[in-house]
Amino acid sequence: MPQEPVVIPEKIYFKIGEVCALVGVQAHVLRYWETEFPMLSPQKNVSGQRSYRRRDVEIALRIKQLLYNEMFTIAGARKKLQAEHREGAKPKAGADEAPTSATPTLFDDQLEQIEALASGTEGGLTARQREALRTLATNLLELRQILNPKPPRS
Repeated sequence: MPQEPVVIPEKIYFKIGEVCALVGVQAHVLRYWETEFPMLSPQKNVSGQRSYRRRDVEIALRIKQLLYNEMFTIAGARKKLQAEHREGAKPKAGADEAPTSATPTLFDDQLEQIEALASGTEGGLTARQREALRTLATNLLELRQILNPKPPRS
């Protein structure tokens, strides 16, 4: 049964309640997914509240699709997302979206290296340094998406 595509508002940050409404799951489910899927890592603001970015919302929608529609296990969905991330595929909220080209662009190699450093324990980096690298990689990816918008659908 095909799902209605979710329209993500043009905002920089989303609160956990907003993401819950968009994705259609409860807050405790999102928090659990954060522990199981390293690529879903919202920032926390000064008061400790989660601040989700557009990329986090897209990943949460993809996780829901894998778990609820495609019936993956948590481990299977994690592997699938990691494979998609390695291939450079943007998570899809719906199966009816047109495939994107995987043409390598500026910073692709560096972003993969930064993400590998940020997610691993090798390299002698502290947790704070890994988080800073992860934030940098996220920001660079968002900038690239802004600079290379998708062509309009016909």
